[in-house]
Amino acid sequence: MGSLFEAIPGELPQEIFDTICLTDTIKIERIVSRGHASPEGFWYDQDKNEFVLIMQGSAGLRFENMENMVVLKTGDYFNISAHTKHRVEWTDATCDTIWLAVFYQR
Repeated sequence: MGSLFEAIPGELPQEIFDTICLTDTIKIERIVSRGHASPEGFWYDQDKNEFVLIMQGSAGLRFENMENMVVLKTGDYFNISAHTKHRVEWTDATCDTIWLAVFYQR
């Protein structure tokens, strides 16, 4: 048993990526961000689909070839298909943004 809201350090110079569950077909991860963003020019291009749910905080996702940013706040979720290039433009700097990310294949 665990909690997504525990074991978060007071200082967070880098995002935290904690694997909660891992099998051959699925990976569930807790990500904690505090004002973090993807490096300039960096794009995620993942082999698996990713379902993200914002448990707390907020974030802005940018997708390649998409003009508008997707803004997610507490309770919002988004499904990112494999090989959809995306980046984190920003996360809330005033509180922890806690993500639940599920990586899976169809």
